[in-house]
Amino acid sequence: MLGWKIEVNMPSGLHKVVMLVAPHTTNYDFFIGRLVFNVVGLPVKFLIKEEAFFFPFGGLLKKMGGIPVKRGKRNNLVHQLTTYFQQADKLVLVVTPEGTRKYTKYWKKGFYYIALEAQVPIALGYLDYKYKKAGVKKVISPNGDLKTDFEDFKAFYQTLHAYHPEKFCTDPKIKN
Repeated sequence: MLGWKIEVNMPSGLHKVVMLVAPHTTNYDFFIGRLVFNVVGLPVKFLIKEEAFFFPFGGLLKKMGGIPVKRGKRNNLVHQLTTYFQQADKLVLVVTPEGTRKYTKYWKKGFYYIALEAQVPIALGYLDYKYKKAGVKKVISPNGDLKTDFEDFKAFYQTLHAYHPEKFCTDPKIKN
C-alpha cells in the first residue's frame, strides 16, 4: 500500500475498542489511516472537528465514519460516546490524542475516560513515516490510574517518527 507496511496486532474477537492513532502532524495521517483500515477490513468511527463537516465534504466524512466534535465546549462527549459503545455490537473509535496537528505538549484525556466508562480496551495505533509502517501494536485495558496507564502510552509513542517531527511531542503531558 503506497510502500507502507501494515502491522496489526489485535486480539481476534475484539469488537469494541478506543484506538489511539499518533503521531498526528499532517492531513496525510487521515488518508493513510483510512487506507490502512480499509486494507485490513476494520470499520472505524473517528472524531473530527465540527468545522470539517462543510458542504460537500460533510456527508462524505459522515459516510466514512466521522463523528463531529464541538471543540472548546463542555458537551458531555465522554458520556455520549460511552452510550454509543453500549448500544453498538461493534465499535472501533479512532482518536488522535494530541487533538491537533500542531505541536502540543499536552494530550487530551477524554479517550481514556471513554474507554474506562465504556469498559473497553485502548488499542495503540500508529503511523511511522521514517519506516513507512502503520498499524496497531498493542492493546491496553485501562486500570483507572491515568498516570500509570499514560506512561505506557507515552513509552510506546515516543519512538515513532512523525511526518513533521517538529510538531510531535515525544514527551507529552496530561493536564490535571
